[in-house]
Amino acid sequence: MRMQSLHKKAAQVALREERSGSRATADLRVGAGGKGIERAEAFFPSRGFSLHRHDTYAIGLTLSGLQAFHYRGQRRYCRPGQCHVLHPDEAHDGAAAAEGGFRYRIVYIDPALIQRAIGGRPLPFVADPVLDLAPAQRRLLDAAWEMEESIDALSQADLVVAVAEFLEAHASPQPRRHEQLRLPALERVRDTIASAPTVPHRASDLAREAGLDRWTLARQFRAAFGTSPTRFRTLRQLDRARVLLKRGTPLAEAALEVGFADQCHMTRQFKRAYGLSPGRWVASLSTRAD
Repeated sequence: MRMQSLHKKAAQVALREERSGSRATADLRVGAGGKGIERAEAFFPSRGFSLHRHDTYAIGLTLSGLQAFHYRGQRRYCRPGQCHVLHPDEAHDGAAAAEGGFRYRIVYIDPALIQRAIGGRPLPFVADPVLDLAPAQRRLLDAAWEMEESIDALSQADLVVAVAEFLEAHASPQPRRHEQLRLPALERVRDTIASAPTVPHRASDLAREAGLDRWTLARQFRAAFGTSPTRFRTLRQLDRARVLLKRGTPLAEAALEVGFADQCHMTRQFKRAYGLSPGRWVASLSTRAD
């Protein structure tokens, strides 16, 4: 309860600064999550985050201000009450398009969860990333943006199915695939990488584990999970790095512990994944790991 009160107070302070026009600082609050699901609420007074891409679906709701971002060659705007949907591995940035900054909530969902909900069909791709939500759609997604609600196995399934149905309802038509995805084999490879992301697995070893040649593995892995095996490994390294950084581990030490060559290497990959440097990301957190 004390931590929740601190979270609420931090959000209220940032909101007062936004309304008063005073010089506010970026504020990032991490919500309750679950396996394959992360939630966050963020406020940026002006400059948001640089061009980056992550290997999850990102589904956000603008709460206040006007958010602008570049996505697939166009500058997009997301107003309060509008939703934005970003596909895995698609580059995007973010910044305030008006004075006062912008605040939003966002949920990041592992595409492997969506894949389980849709039963091996191609991942849904929403071409227009900014959507006006009908009341029924907003109710459908409210649980995804509920910052304080814990996620157990049952609520995870409910949330993922709701999001998958929402994505497929808004997805662009996809060309019919003639190649059947070898989903169990692809999941084995994915689990192997995720269980030891500090290990640079050889392509030949992963292909042997999947029973596929390396070209088919690379193609089917992206079709199933929205990114490449190499990129997937890098993001899992960064997952571990974020845990260490929230605990106060020095950057250089965290970089080596999760398998990067040095601090500079980790910083470059961190900015490519999250649009913020590790130092700025830590500074913007309004919560800290115990």
